[in-house]
Amino acid sequence: MSRPAPLETWHRIAETHDAAGLDALLADDVVFRSPAVHTPQEGRAITTAYLTAAIHVLGPSLRYRDEWISQGEGGAGSAILEFEATLGDKSVHGVDMMRWGPDGRLTSFTVMVRPLKGLEALMGAMAAELQRLQDEAGPAS
Repeated sequence: MSRPAPLETWHRIAETHDAAGLDALLADDVVFRSPAVHTPQEGRAITTAYLTAAIHVLGPSLRYRDEWISQGEGGAGSAILEFEATLGDKSVHGVDMMRWGPDGRLTSFTVMVRPLKGLEALMGAMAAELQRLQDEAGPAS
């Protein structure tokens, strides 16, 4: 079974560490869920920020190990991608759970991470990277 287009796009973004493709991949009303943030983050802008930071933080060591794909009616579908990465001396093991609509744009992106020490390292690195990206972007208009 070949990968659906949204997964091909995500893998290309993750492999190249180039977040430029996120705009075309994410639906306007995409919802991002993270183990580090209590409430779901809604919208393309905030999801782009989180995924861009994750690509920079995990990208150098990110390895996808397995994936499970479910194709729905009319092109909609979902997938679970198991990954591993390292942050300093901490191991990170987790899954990315994605859903997309018939138009091939992601409507939901949920991340789950273990073990606790890996999650703690990831949370610190993500906070620093999100701040760096915000500083780089300058003041909001």
